[in-house]
Amino acid sequence: MDEDLSGAENLVLLGRLLDLSRREARARARELLERFELTEAAERPISTFSGGMRRRLDLAASLVGRPQVLYLDEPTTGLDPHARQEVWEVVRRLVADGVTVLLTTQYLEEADQLADSITVFDHGRVVAEGRPDELKRRVGGQTLQVRPTLLTDGDEVRRILGELTGFAPSHDRNTGLLTAPADDPMLISALVRRLDGAGITADELGMRLPSLDEVFLALTGQSAVPEESSSDTLAERSTA
Repeated sequence: MDEDLSGAENLVLLGRLLDLSRREARARARELLERFELTEAAERPISTFSGGMRRRLDLAASLVGRPQVLYLDEPTTGLDPHARQEVWEVVRRLVADGVTVLLTTQYLEEADQLADSITVFDHGRVVAEGRPDELKRRVGGQTLQVRPTLLTDGDEVRRILGELTGFAPSHDRNTGLLTAPADDPMLISALVRRLDGAGITADELGMRLPSLDEVFLALTGQSAVPEESSSDTLAERSTA
C-alpha cells in the first residue's frame, strides 16, 4: 500500500497491475470498498486510516484479482478487540463466498472462531491436525465447572462435585471455581438438584470442552503465545 495514495487509488493501481482495464479497475475498487465498508474513507490517504481500516484495505487489495485461495499471515496481530472482530467477520464472508483461506495465528480464540481445520506446529513440526472439537477431545473430555456465589460454600460444593463425578475436583480458592472431569451431560441436572437441596447458589455452572489454549499446552508443553518470539504457530484452514 502506498501511504500517500487514497484507498481507492491503491486498489485501482493494483487492478491495473493485474491487467484490468482502467474501467474494470475502478469498478472493482468501488465494489471492494463498499464490501469492506470503506466507501466513506475511499478518497482519504491511507496514512490517515486506523489499524482496523488498514487491515480491511489489505484484505480488499488481496481480492482484486479474485483469488480462489487466500493466505493470511497473522492478520489480526496488534489490533484492538473491535478491529479484530471486524477482520474475523471479513474472513467469514470470504469463506461464505467460496474462498479457501489459509490463516496462521497464535491467537487460539481466533482459530476456534474461524477454522474448519487446524494444523498445530511446534518448532516447525506438525504435532496435530483436525477440527477444533476433534483436537479438544483428543487431549481430554468435557469438564464440569461451578463457581458458588459464596466462597464459603466452596468446600461443600467440592464434596458434592466429587461424589457426582468420582474425581477430586480442582479448586481455585482465589476465584472460587471448581472443576472436575465429567463426560455425562446429565451431571449438570444432578448437580443443580444437589446444590438446590443444600441451599447453595452458583454464579457459574456448566460443561465445557478444553479450550484450544489447553490443547496447545497439552500438545507442546508450552503456551501458544510465548514471551519471546519463536517458530511455534498454529495454522488454520477455513474452507467453504
